[in-house]
Amino acid sequence: MAQDNTQPAPGTAQAASARTLLPTVVPALLVGAVSSLVLLGVSAAAEELQHALWQDLPDALGVGRYSVAWMFAMLTATGVAVGLVVWKVPGHAGPDPATTGLEAPVLPLAVLPGLVLVTALVLAGGPSLGPENPIIAVNVSLAVWFGARAFPRTARRGWVALAEAGTIGALFGTPVAAALVISEALAGQRVKGQLWDSLFAPLAAAGAGALTTTLVSDPSFDLHLPPFGQPGWADLLAALVVASAGALLGMCAVYAFPYVHGAFRRLRHPMLMLPAGGVVLGALAALGGHLTLFKGLDEIAELAADPDGWTAGEFAVMTVVKLAALLVAASCGFRGGRIFPSVFVGTALGLCAHALVPGVHPAVGVSAAVLGVLLAVTRQGWVSLFVAAVLAASPGMLTLLCLASLPAWLLVTGRPHMQLRPDGTAVG
Repeated sequence: MAQDNTQPAPGTAQAASARTLLPTVVPALLVGAVSSLVLLGVSAAAEELQHALWQDLPDALGVGRYSVAWMFAMLTATGVAVGLVVWKVPGHAGPDPATTGLEAPVLPLAVLPGLVLVTALVLAGGPSLGPENPIIAVNVSLAVWFGARAFPRTARRGWVALAEAGTIGALFGTPVAAALVISEALAGQRVKGQLWDSLFAPLAAAGAGALTTTLVSDPSFDLHLPPFGQPGWADLLAALVVASAGALLGMCAVYAFPYVHGAFRRLRHPMLMLPAGGVVLGALAALGGHLTLFKGLDEIAELAADPDGWTAGEFAVMTVVKLAALLVAASCGFRGGRIFPSVFVGTALGLCAHALVPGVHPAVGVSAAVLGVLLAVTRQGWVSLFVAAVLAASPGMLTLLCLASLPAWLLVTGRPHMQLRPDGTAVG
């Protein structure tokens, strides 16, 4: 009898049953909601501390809030404070942040208080880093610890996926971003059943995280740039050129990353590395101004509110300074993520393109530049496309960005991105 060698048709993988998926819903919703609350709690504490450090204290001392002297003093003091925590607190606030990304390691619980503390200090003190990497690490570690005790038969990887999805959903205020990140991560793995089965529980966690954030803080990434209608050929050309320029600029920082990181590592001690980083960041702030401080979300809203309020040269200075500040902060040991500062870099670059060539629509310039910079820094295509698209809420923009991503991707694919291995070499 002849052997049947036929292969299953594509898309006919056996789907999981509802009985299998339903028990994951409640744990996923809990993890997503808690992940959002952790993010919101750390962010709220950091905002209060930032207000005290950058408004109340300088006002009480009679010093200009964003004077050169105060920016220099605050960034240096932040380096000292973070250095003390990394040196003295159990767990040393986690691994070298240059080696971490959105896929966070599972850390012992004893490490988490120090990591939360330095994250709040960085967000409040002015270094150009966002909360995403350390908060994901905190939420992943909490989910694995509690999940292993409540459901000991559940695989650790499941809890990791729920916490990552819940935090990403909370960060961006929508589960779509988490679904894109997880889909990209699953692309290189063998998936049992259908893709949507693997996304079911993480998507529930992301939805819970996003909804919790929306109910508490009502986040929005729309920069309210001048309205953009139907794209034309000139818009397509501008998007292609600006996205490629953003990718090239981002790759400059990526290639410099191991060398800058190595220079700080030669100082060996956190009480030398971090204060030295604070001094350099203070000098950069003096050059670029107060808009180049912090993670950058509030600052890009200020830029976008008046796209013609600065010259091309001023936008160019802010672009280069912010990129250099991101590079230094990520290299010297400050804990934080690289996505939000990269969005500022792209926004300033896009507005610089508009200032140089008024025919470049501000929305096209900003979205395309953010796309290119994020592709270079993160090497995550879906997240880069998503973030770039939501900055200018226009249906016509998505087509331009999809096309602009192609030459930008050719410039970055197969090359390192802004993350290092433990030995200090770049991750390709």
